[in-house]
Amino acid sequence: MSDTLVAVGNTTADGAVIFAKNTDREPNEAHQLVIIPGADHEPGTTVKCTYLEIPQVEQTYSVLLAKPFWMWGTEMGANEKGVVIGNEAVFTRVPYEKRSGLFGMDLMRLALERASTARRAVDTIIHLLEKYGQGGNCGFTHKFYYHNSFIVADPYQAWVLETAGRQWALEKVHGVRSISNALTIGSEWEQASADLVSFAREKGWCKRYQEFNFAECYSEPIFTRFGDGVARQCRSSELLTRQKSITIETMMKILRDHGPKANASLKVRQGLLGADICMHAGYGPVRNSQTTGSMVSHLLPGLQTHWLTGTAAPCTSVFKPVWVDSGLPDLGPAPTGMYDNKTLWWRHEALHRMVIRDYPIRIQLIQKERDELEDAFIRTCGGVVQRSHFERGLFTKRCFSQAQESTLHWTEQVCMPKVRSRSGRLYQAAWRGFNKKAKFPGSE
Repeated sequence: MSDTLVAVGNTTADGAVIFAKNTDREPNEAHQLVIIPGADHEPGTTVKCTYLEIPQVEQTYSVLLAKPFWMWGTEMGANEKGVVIGNEAVFTRVPYEKRSGLFGMDLMRLALERASTARRAVDTIIHLLEKYGQGGNCGFTHKFYYHNSFIVADPYQAWVLETAGRQWALEKVHGVRSISNALTIGSEWEQASADLVSFAREKGWCKRYQEFNFAECYSEPIFTRFGDGVARQCRSSELLTRQKSITIETMMKILRDHGPKANASLKVRQGLLGADICMHAGYGPVRNSQTTGSMVSHLLPGLQTHWLTGTAAPCTSVFKPVWVDSGLPDLGPAPTGMYDNKTLWWRHEALHRMVIRDYPIRIQLIQKERDELEDAFIRTCGGVVQRSHFERGLFTKRCFSQAQESTLHWTEQVCMPKVRSRSGRLYQAAWRGFNKKAKFPGSE
């Protein structure tokens, strides 16, 4: 479960398009940051995606990917041309193709590698979707099948593309927009697959063309309900629309949101049902995912800065600036589903998993310093962003290093107070299980 947001230039403080996304995956499904250089390819070559091998194009662009470690594709990312994409799982009445094929994360990476604008990225996804369909297991430790919706943006425009099998609908964004784990396009769209309405009528989901509503006709009600995507999309939309002038700080704050009733004195959600924009896993099959990585992209013509956590739970993480042309610092070996202190993601998990043991108390021990460090990065970035790619790369390295030093300090700090606000037994049991599976220190 996750959330993706965008604000186009007429709603932002400086006229930039600003994109944001939380990616929610299983608690031990480590998140990886990677930059793949662009390349020229010989005619007739192929590319092996997560499951399916397809023909390669002659040229691919450099891409920044923020992805689950085990898959070829990505849940969010950007390319050297300023295109950014985020996807959402959606649950539809169209049967899922369980054979190994292209799934939504592969479609995203292929579009980023092949498209120089947001509109061309949309067209790339549509072309691949109609040619190959979408299929394959999307889960890490358990089988999980779904269809996909996307927000695709560049410095000039943004689009919402929602799919159900090989059917799709496309909407242009004119102000602010958000998507979550539910279809949102209704009876109006910019473009749609030729059989969008006729397919629904053949299936008996709609009697007349005049009654057709994409979300109402195609949504599968049970998984859509338990995914809580409608409520989260309403929440993110509300938070966006109440802002008069949106900034990257606005987006970061929204990605850390725990719901309308949340404040520093309340626990993160621990029940069997429900979800928030900043998601923490809980007990049972419904709430077995958490926010494993976050991204905010500031898109201006010729100048795109991407702010990434590279770590789980944005409420316990720091956003750091990255540019596609200036690279990433050494983040350690690629993470896996097992604890490894040498990796960025798992080092931060030591902090995150200590904080959620007594969230109301422990989050307050790091919140102020987290915000001050992040604010310092943002202020300094203004003087760095126009410099050479080498200088920007050094700044990125320094930000990651300072964030890591703070993370280690906070990890020691949050362990000092005794746990005063104990979590529920089922919540504790769930996290004992997650920790044991990952061989997390102290879990045996």
